Amino acid sequence: MQAKAREVYVPPVLQDLRAGTAELHIALEKRLPFFSDTLDSNAFLRLMQAYYGFYRPMESALLDSGVIPVDFDLAPRLKAPTLFNDLRAQGLSVEAIARLPLCQALPVIDSSAACLGVTYVLEGATLGGQILRREIASRLSLNADNGAAFLDIYGAATGRRWRAFIEYLGSRSLDASEREAVVAAARTTFSCFERWLESREVLV
Repeated sequence: MQAKAREVYVPPVLQDLRAGTAELHIALEKRLPFFSDTLDSNAFLRLMQAYYGFYRPMESALLDSGVIPVDFDLAPRLKAPTLFNDLRAQGLSVEAIARLPLCQALPVIDSSAACLGVTYVLEGATLGGQILRREIASRLSLNADNGAAFLDIYGAATGRRWRAFIEYLGSRSLDASEREAVVAAARTTFSCFERWLESREVLV
């Protein structure tokens, strides 16, 4: 007799996030140029400049929000410093990076729920890094040492870091309105990011 598959419990907030962001996630993923025939070294540099232009103000807004849960350590998950180092490795001066345009249209972070919704998107973006890392290394000969560390920012710990965040998010006691705030912030983050990349003319 075949054993019945054990049902895996998925916390309501994660169910809500998956349902609420799947369409936006897929739409953005289709427009990212990592596998485009037109992606050369210059196009990749412009793409990473655009990423920096979003991540730097987005992470600053998180840090300045005053609503990061006290038991959540955001510092080890910040991506802008790695993007900065990648741009330096690709030849940009500190002055040139300081002059890069920064996204002004960011999600409102007015609660710990909103903070977690934004972080869900930024953390989730690391999951495809292994595939992207191999593609960019093969095509452009870029790796963690010469300008593409962002694509493999957590290295072998990627899966573990994602699971730790998901477990943390799922362990929080959130009522229906707080779950709605998490999803709303995540959706807005996707939308703001796509509009920003579109304005920088780096999407397919």
